[in-house]
Amino acid sequence: MAVRLGELLLKANLITKDQLQQAVREKKRTKGPLSAILVLNGFVDEADITNLLSRQYGMPSVDLTQFEIDPKVTKLVPAAVARKHRIVPFSKTGSTLTIALADPSNISAIDDINFLTGLNVEAVLASEMAILQAIDKYYRGGKGLALYSKAGEEGAASYADDDSESDSYASLLEEEGDAEPDEVLFTESDYADFTGLIGDAVEEIEFVSGTDDIDTDLTGAEEAPIIRLVNGILLKAVKLGVSDIHIEPYEKVFRIRYRLDGNLYKELQLPLEIKNAITSRLKIMSALDIAERRLPQDGRIKLKLSKKRDIDFRVSTLPVLFGEKVVLRLLDKSNLQLDMTKLGFDEYQLDRFGDALEQPFGMILVTGPTGSGKSTTLYSALARLNKDSTNISTAEDPVEFSMYGINQVQMREEVGLNFAASLRSFLRQDPDIIMVGEIRDFETAEIAIKAALTGHLVLSTLHTNDAPSTINRMLNMGIEPFLVSSSVILIVAQRLARKVCQNCKEPHEVDIDTLLDFGFSEEEAENCVPYKGKGCKVCAGKGYKGRIALYEVMKVGDDMRELIVRGATNLELRELAIEEKMDTLRRSGIKKVLQGQTTLEEVGAVTFST
Repeated sequence: MAVRLGELLLKANLITKDQLQQAVREKKRTKGPLSAILVLNGFVDEADITNLLSRQYGMPSVDLTQFEIDPKVTKLVPAAVARKHRIVPFSKTGSTLTIALADPSNISAIDDINFLTGLNVEAVLASEMAILQAIDKYYRGGKGLALYSKAGEEGAASYADDDSESDSYASLLEEEGDAEPDEVLFTESDYADFTGLIGDAVEEIEFVSGTDDIDTDLTGAEEAPIIRLVNGILLKAVKLGVSDIHIEPYEKVFRIRYRLDGNLYKELQLPLEIKNAITSRLKIMSALDIAERRLPQDGRIKLKLSKKRDIDFRVSTLPVLFGEKVVLRLLDKSNLQLDMTKLGFDEYQLDRFGDALEQPFGMILVTGPTGSGKSTTLYSALARLNKDSTNISTAEDPVEFSMYGINQVQMREEVGLNFAASLRSFLRQDPDIIMVGEIRDFETAEIAIKAALTGHLVLSTLHTNDAPSTINRMLNMGIEPFLVSSSVILIVAQRLARKVCQNCKEPHEVDIDTLLDFGFSEEEAENCVPYKGKGCKVCAGKGYKGRIALYEVMKVGDDMRELIVRGATNLELRELAIEEKMDTLRRSGIKKVLQGQTTLEEVGAVTFST
């Protein structure tokens, strides 16, 4: 608007050509607004500028100094947006929001605020000084009037980009990953509050996309409403500590859901018209083909929050009836628990697992459904085994966390690099320990077992309901019983249960007969004090905060090997394992209830009665 404003003032004989040239030179030097420079130098009165623009654009003008703006109105527009566009919302009537701006040609301001608030936006003119005074008054960290002071001219250039003091995500962007894990971050999924968070400050963020580390700079002019919305969705997920984001299009709605502590919660509902824009934005960030909407795609986004904290998002798109569903899995290395003593193992289970890890060869299997924490258990085991004297190679799909000292291989099915091919190569790489992300087929299982029988320690995962059924799962793949019995030394089945909120938990009266039916012994039932979360700010009213693992650790000893070779049933294997002091998943859950770490309802939801 700078040149246009100068021309208008010249034609109206409000300034001279020399005054305009002097102001333009000063603007190039200080990067300050032309109107401010003209007023500061006494070339023109600000009221004359406002009146001139009002007549030129046919837009009514107001004197903001005569208004006391309701804080509820200013909260509708984030501070960063108000500063960026130099506008102030000062009136709301029904579904219409009236904003005051100094630049009548700033159509993007109206579009942005319309998108963020969902309201009809009408604009009126006000003097730039009055707008900056209002921003200083109604938004924290006011810096607007610095533009109008001589001392502030040199800093005016950085004003539009410096929102580090705004009430925003700045604290998240500046933190070094050592914040308290139980800090209360959000308590409600209110759309108005969320839009405020979106707009407030994502300028410092840097995304690195895809597997080739393609840089995507989100700063400055590229920060369009859709970009801010996507950034806000990702950043809020990080602050909440969710594990997955579900972005789902339906016939009449487009919703965002977060998986927090294992449960899905609806976060917000967006206009159906922007579903393709959001999907395309996520595809660009994860280096996917935005033109391909008929086939599933997988990608990755790397979010750099600070020098010490990176977060990866594993991105999966799936064509559904009304568009493409996108699911993002958050992989936060700062939350990766590598201390095996803190995973949820009791002392006896941890001793069994530790003994197996000390063996020179054999196979250790970790089983459970998707999202049960198998990867965390394996990574913690690898961290314990990772020494300068050992050569560790892993085949993963995908590589969820990078670990120094371990040779990690990402599977690429499109070029023939699968688990079986990787295992064959590993055996030519002088390995001591091998980790296979998942045994999915006979070929992979056969090579892994041969590796375990020829002097290597092999760790892998399977999808089974419990530890004993893992044996028959391998037999059903076509592996001979004598190979299974000779190679497998330990099986760990696991589930994740939500932890009762320690801030609001209270005793929960339960009938003794119910406890006995659940699996408690008579003595335990008589002395048990079950807890239940009442709901508070710490847990956002849910009664649960965080998760803990329930484990079933089955050692494969001589007696177990005889049963396997004989073709024993799951029931026979289970009975022997229990005789050998194996705690079932249900029993592991009961112990956590007795310790006050979780609830009966949660254990009942993730384990079978035995």
